[in-house]
Amino acid sequence: MSITLIIILLTAAVSIPAFKNPELFYKYDFAPYQVEKNKEWYRFLTHAVLHGDWAHLILNMLVLFFFGDVTQHYFEAYAGGRGIFYYILLYLGGIMFAVLPTYKKYKDDPNYHSVGASGAVSAVLFSSVIFSPGTSICLYGLLCFPGIVWAILYLVYSYYQGKKGGDNINHDAHFWGAIYGIGLTAIAVPESLPAFFNQLMNLLSFN
Repeated sequence: MSITLIIILLTAAVSIPAFKNPELFYKYDFAPYQVEKNKEWYRFLTHAVLHGDWAHLILNMLVLFFFGDVTQHYFEAYAGGRGIFYYILLYLGGIMFAVLPTYKKYKDDPNYHSVGASGAVSAVLFSSVIFSPGTSICLYGLLCFPGIVWAILYLVYSYYQGKKGGDNINHDAHFWGAIYGIGLTAIAVPESLPAFFNQLMNLLSFN
């Protein structure tokens, strides 16, 4: 069983019961005030296995399904035996890094709560795009676009939803997750950035 599939199954196994279990939801969500006051550091990770609703869960897990295994394979192709380690670091690091700005901003606000694997999923998505921006991904076999287009659409959607607010979803984490994914990929596989720009130029020139 792939690492990506294990993540998806674990996330669904926790998220779905939590939809109707506020006690579980608020015990493990990302609450910066509780982290700061009670040192509940586990929330930096546990919030990623909770989601606001079915749409939030399905979107994140669908993106992870399409890009997760592919990204792991890219790391393995470039880094050999370290590839799995880099992929796990990408996902777990993306979870925590993406909420650091949120923690600093809301650590004195007892009313702030957020959930979702958005930071980690965004990290995986943008790491995949760095490796191969032109790879076509088809949604339901109908909507087919290069990976970089899906990445941009994902951020646009996150920005729009973030402006709406009121859904316990930290949409800013999408942006910071993307930054982390790009940064980790560039550090772990330095040759990925020059390759990305070469592929992007080829895409733009329609060759």
